[in-house]
Formats: sequence, structure tokens, C-alpha cells
Amino acid sequence: MNEPKRPESNLENGERRSFLVASAALAGSAVAPGVMLYGIAQAKPAEEAVTNKVRWGMLVDTNKCATGCTDCVTACNTENGLSGKTGPQDSQWIRKVDIKNLQTGAQHTLPMMCQHCEHPPCVDVCPTGASFKRADGIVLVDRHICIGCRYCMMACPYKARSFVHEPLTDQNPEVPRGKGCVESCTFCVQRVDRDQSPACVEACDKAGHKAMVFGDLNNPESDVAKAVKAYATTEVRGDLRLNTGVRYQGI
Repeated sequence: MNEPKRPESNLENGERRSFLVASAALAGSAVAPGVMLYGIAQAKPAEEAVTNKVRWGMLVDTNKCATGCTDCVTACNTENGLSGKTGPQDSQWIRKVDIKNLQTGAQHTLPMMCQHCEHPPCVDVCPTGASFKRADGIVLVDRHICIGCRYCMMACPYKARSFVHEPLTDQNPEVPRGKGCVESCTFCVQRVDRDQSPACVEACDKAGHKAMVFGDLNNPESDVAKAVKAYATTEVRGDLRLNTGVRYQGI
């Protein structure tokens, strides 16, 4: 599947970064004071551009994910500037869900977020190319060209996307958001590009649960690749053959 092209696609890496920085500055000047829809975090130098040699992914061990624990949700909200409200018009990039096997009666609780599919339905249905997948597998939304049609929300089998209904204030400068745009979990891309784990994974580790492992699925020496190889894992809605970047153990 071909990935959406950006105007900067034909530029060399160094030129591309300069182009994006200039574009971001122009975009910021066109938005209402206090609201910036797009920003460039200078996390990696141009010579370390995103590459398909890496495929970021996560494994969640549901046997270690405790019912009632929301450490990962709280960390996500704090890192990305979300309100933490759970109403139908509020943004939730990660949520805890309870599932039950009707045949065996087994019950599990697990975090549900964007699954960062290799073949993302949200990208397929987006009429403007706002929904796109980076070369390293992270699925994102370009808020400058998102028209708020919400086709991607309907296409996502995981109900992982939210629509911003109201103006936003007090945003994290590294995670620009905007009214009228669709958004979802980004794997905390601003942290990943600094060689850090997503906020949810870090919080889970600090709490001692260690239910979430994040890393490069393409690197056989990474902890997540070793875990996926060593244990039986499940893709939610694996029947859709989306090859998700998030896998679950124990369900």
C-alpha cells in the first residue's frame, strides 16, 4: 500500500526539515492566539530521519494489567494535554476496557488505543491524506489538512479516534491539537523521537506493573521483539489482517 505523499516528499532530508520548520512557523501565525495546530519538535537531527527499518510496537500482558488501574490513562492525559474527561465529546487516546470470553468465562482488563496498523483503515478512507502512517509504523493525523469529516473514526474498528469539539487551551507545545480535528494515540511520538518510551509504558513500569513493553518489532534483540517471539500474542480483530503494532498477551 502506497503511503500518502507530502509536498516535501521529494526533498532531501536536510531540506525537508527546513521546509517543515518554515511551514510550521507560517501555520502558527495563521491560527488564533494561544492555539497552534502544528509544531515541529526538533528531536532528531536530519541524518536520523524516520526509516522503515524500524517498526515501533507494543505488547500488553493482560495478566499483569490490573482491574481498576488507570495509571497508563492518567499518564497519557498528562503527557498529551487531555482533560481526562470520558464523555462522548471528550478526547480519549487510551482507555481501559473489560472483556469476557463467553465460552470460557475468562475475564480480562486491558488498555485500548490506536493499534498503529500496518494497513490502517483510517488512512484508506481519509479523503485528504490527513491520516497517514510514518515509515516507522506510527499512524498520525496532519491537523493542517484534516477537514473533520470523521470518516476515519467510522473506519477504525477499535474506536480509537476522537474529535475535538471545543477550543483548546493550555496545550503541551509538543503535542499541538485543534478544534475540528480528529486525533488519537500517537505512541507519544514526541517522546519516541527522543528515544524515550511512551508515557503510558513509563507510568506502568514506575508503578511496578510492567504490563507494557515498547520497542522496535523489527529488531530481534529488542525486548518487545523477544517477548512477541517467546509468548503467544493476540491481535484484537486479527481477522481483519491489519497487522497491528499493538499485541496482547493472555487473551
